[in-house]
Amino acid sequence: MGSSAIHSKRYRAFLRKLKQARKDSGLTQRQVAERMGRLQSFVEKCEQGSRRVDAAELFEFAKVYETPVEFFDPGR
Repeated sequence: MGSSAIHSKRYRAFLRKLKQARKDSGLTQRQVAERMGRLQSFVEKCEQGSRRVDAAELFEFAKVYETPVEFFDPGR
């Protein structure tokens, strides 16, 4: 298995955690987007993996969800 396959598996695990954090917070994609000053489609694309989440955006998501950044570590 190549490194890109491992990376994809880890990133998919990260995406599941990203979506789980939103649901656990009781927020809709639209509510998250409003709090981040973004469009709902931004949140949707991030959760689907069609747009990669960078570190600064991860910190924004963590703040909105009131969740430690470590929660999003797919290895946990």
